[in-house]
Amino acid sequence: EISLGLVGSEMCIRDRARPSEAALTKWSEIDSDSGIWSLPAERMKTGRNHKVLLSNQDLELLRDIEPTSDQRTYVFPSNRNPKSHASSASVNMAFRRMGFKGRLVGHGLRALASTVLNEEGFDKDLIEVALSHVDKNTVRSAYNRAEYLDRRRSMMQWWSDYIDKAKSF
Repeated sequence: EISLGLVGSEMCIRDRARPSEAALTKWSEIDSDSGIWSLPAERMKTGRNHKVLLSNQDLELLRDIEPTSDQRTYVFPSNRNPKSHASSASVNMAFRRMGFKGRLVGHGLRALASTVLNEEGFDKDLIEVALSHVDKNTVRSAYNRAEYLDRRRSMMQWWSDYIDKAKSF
């Protein structure tokens, strides 16, 4: 049985996805060849399509769970109803079970990633686009539709490698 709790938690850490985005992930949104997870506008807080660039570690996680869930619509099917998706609360429940109650929630991983990537000197535009934030400058936001795919891919891989190094401490 596939759990959004553990695997999804790791994907949220690596991809900076919102827990609801992870819970509703469909296999049809994942392109393993290009390493892109394409989220449709109707599922995004911003109302815009969003591309998440998957690291090598993300692709490995997906390959590991694919044999048990790829015949289903959702990457993380519900334990109660395999035709439905996992609960968006699964990630937070997993963190509580791991002993992080009151100290860590799924959405907080986004702040952690932003902080570390900014501290490391990554371009703020790359970080904000990766977090699917809309530029507060409405004129710039209306005109700048850059996705920075190549540069974001490098940043995402750096972040995923950073997580692996942190896991070894």
